[in-house]
Amino acid sequence: MKICIFGAASVAIDHDYVVIVEQLAEEMAKRGHSLVFGAGGSGLMGAAARGTKRGGGYIHGVIPNFFREEGLESIYEACDKLTYTETMAQRKTMMEDDADAFIIVPGGIGTMEEFFEVLTLKQLGRHHKAIAIYDIFGYYATLEKFMREMSEKKFMAAACHEMYAIFTDPQELLAYVEDYTPDHMSAQVLKRTQC
Repeated sequence: MKICIFGAASVAIDHDYVVIVEQLAEEMAKRGHSLVFGAGGSGLMGAAARGTKRGGGYIHGVIPNFFREEGLESIYEACDKLTYTETMAQRKTMMEDDADAFIIVPGGIGTMEEFFEVLTLKQLGRHHKAIAIYDIFGYYATLEKFMREMSEKKFMAAACHEMYAIFTDPQELLAYVEDYTPDHMSAQVLKRTQC
């Protein structure tokens, strides 16, 4: 299975996050899965790549040309396949299309955008892939509280919560992704209930 991991590129985050994401990716690779990611060499993107490599997994990195040309962040050069795109939109589309499932680890605004894009596409019936959030140290507790508030106030259908799952245990998270069976919930139903 090709699993896309979205996460922070920041070098300033606590190293404990890095260690935990490396362990997740290593276990993922040992279970026979490959990594699709944004090709960054730092932060949790770099951790995902290093862990996958240590576990013997295949790595496909996707990054826009301007990251290389402008030196915006380090690139993980040990990818088995490294694809350059012209835009951020092309990068996301390529990762989304290539992946069989998505794991969201802690990240900033880029990670939030990626999470909400794959969630929105799933809500619109454009894919039926697993979306798993790895809630390390309670990082996503506030986001989940806000998502619950959205559905309670009818800005989002309660059924939308069924399109993703949140985990604190890496083994449970990987089991969810591996065993995921899409329910093919109707986009028309979700839209009528204001997802």
